Amino acid sequence: MSETVDVFWSFRSPYSRLVTADLLQLREDFDVDVQLRVVLPLAVRNPQALFDPANRKPPRYIAMDSARRGEMLGRPIVLPADPDPIVQDFRTMAVAKDQPYINRLTRLGVEANRRGRGVELADRVAALIFGGTKGWDQGDLLKDAVADAGLDLAELDAAIADGDHLAEIERNQDALNAAGHWGVPTMVFRGEPFFGQDRIDTLRWRLGRAGLARG
Repeated sequence: MSETVDVFWSFRSPYSRLVTADLLQLREDFDVDVQLRVVLPLAVRNPQALFDPANRKPPRYIAMDSARRGEMLGRPIVLPADPDPIVQDFRTMAVAKDQPYINRLTRLGVEANRRGRGVELADRVAALIFGGTKGWDQGDLLKDAVADAGLDLAELDAAIADGDHLAEIERNQDALNAAGHWGVPTMVFRGEPFFGQDRIDTLRWRLGRAGLARG
């Protein structure tokens, strides 16, 4: 039976967007079950940890570095702004209490993973959000991205309307903390965390040493 790699992942993290292609390849190269365990962004879970009005260096560096990393990998990153998945006043850095976009997206991620297509949905939807598409939430753009992942948006929305998805998101956040990290993407194999898209090679090395390489 395949072993499991848990992936703690956020729809607002550019590094999460960058890792999805690696996760799809991971399943091809190793005998592992990749479970997408979506969490709310740190900016929503603990905005003080990332957004201090007196210190703009962390978000500026993330914007610069993720774009650079995306260029290097051939996976261009355009930080979303119309709309941003997080409702936030970037003058004061205040994060709004009402978060309709990220709450919906995170629940959709939970439901997609339950249907065995979590990584596929993350890959296609993140490519839309970080692809420079304005109004990605309008018309059929999100519907088409979800369809590319092999799922139906209307079915997913119906499932998350009355489901226990929030409780699962909270369990994912608790599991991320228990794994010894706070950021995304964090991949966990046999209790060992690997934080960041740039640690995918380290994870592949570990999986190889565990004898899980295919063929």
